[in-house]
Amino acid sequence: MDSMDEIYRKHSKMIYYYLLSKVNNPDLAEELTQETFYQALKSFHTFEGRSSVFTWLCGISGHVYQIWCRKQTYTVELDTAAEALKDEPLEKTVFLEWDSKEILKHLHSLKDPMREVMYLRLIGNLSFQDIGEIMEKSENWARVNFYRGKEKIIEEVRKNEK
Repeated sequence: MDSMDEIYRKHSKMIYYYLLSKVNNPDLAEELTQETFYQALKSFHTFEGRSSVFTWLCGISGHVYQIWCRKQTYTVELDTAAEALKDEPLEKTVFLEWDSKEILKHLHSLKDPMREVMYLRLIGNLSFQDIGEIMEKSENWARVNFYRGKEKIIEEVRKNEK
């Protein structure tokens, strides 16, 4: 098992981009990233290794984000998170013809948990198995929610083109 310093070096950038896609504020994303690693350090002794370290950190960052959301009275747009869409996985090729800002707006309009699955897959670059573990569901559940989310976005774009 890597030391916490090594874990931070390996995974902090992806955790930061994941949180940036949610809060659209680089300073806040950095603060939530630091809180994620603080919480990870506090609970490091409980990590059993049943999932990858990155999956474990994504789960922690999701909880940190949810706690932050409960304290807020407003929602945040995702327009400036387009930078996080570099090095797209295969699923993103469907969206290449659209402006990434438009995609993020459509992603933001989805309801949870579908929106969360889409973020984890497209921005977090996680496998469906990892997403299922984070969301405490099956890999197939993650695949179905991703597919349905993708179909909803395609349907919305087609409506807007008419």
